Amino acid sequence: MRTKEVFSNIKAVLKRELSGYFGAPVAYVFIVIFLLLVGFFTFNVSSFYEIGQADLRGFFQWHPWVYMFLIPAVAMRLWSEERRLGTIELILTMPITPAEVIVGKFLAAWIFIAVALGLTFPMILTVLYLGRPDLGTIVCGYIGSLLMAGAFLGIGSMTSSLTRSQVISFILAVVICLFFILAGYAPVTGALSGWAPAWLVNMVAQLGVLTHFATISRGIIDLRDILYFFSVILFMLFVNGIVILNRRTA
Repeated sequence: MRTKEVFSNIKAVLKRELSGYFGAPVAYVFIVIFLLLVGFFTFNVSSFYEIGQADLRGFFQWHPWVYMFLIPAVAMRLWSEERRLGTIELILTMPITPAEVIVGKFLAAWIFIAVALGLTFPMILTVLYLGRPDLGTIVCGYIGSLLMAGAFLGIGSMTSSLTRSQVISFILAVVICLFFILAGYAPVTGALSGWAPAWLVNMVAQLGVLTHFATISRGIIDLRDILYFFSVILFMLFVNGIVILNRRTA
């Protein structure tokens, strides 16, 4: 019976947050900016047509960098806005646990991002028109992209709970996301390998999202990569919960 109540509470929070996203013009601005950015980087910077290959490698390689800015922009309002308006105290006094609110808010934002990512389906149609791409690899690329977006969203949710300023939340999230990107970035690991022991270089690479995202986007679904992304999500939401609980008991 309690399980049914938990899902019901999460669903209520999720519906409230989703209506807030799609009821505001900012959401549609985000989607348009996301589509324009990935389109520009894919066709102009990656020279999509010039390379003569019907695949989406040039499309997926830019997702970490685009997400580094756009995901924190989506996440910065999750808790900062509640704190600024003073509605967080009202939420915490309702017959619903902080964990249910955190999960509901996170899932709503993740679904919103999934919708934006799903709207890039013309990219698939383009490569299907140009050749015979490996659809399995493309599907894996989308799965990896969505998991990476979830990890960045968890980071943004955590930073949003730390401050009532959306700007500060955004900056903190961008910095942390940048750390996770650079940890697995080839030039960084290459520079480390010049003086650091192999085990340290490997550990730093494993901390980065690029290492795990690259594996999945190549069409290799490894349980370790899936666990990595969900571990980042769960850890960030756990910290998010600690912050909210401390505020509740303060």
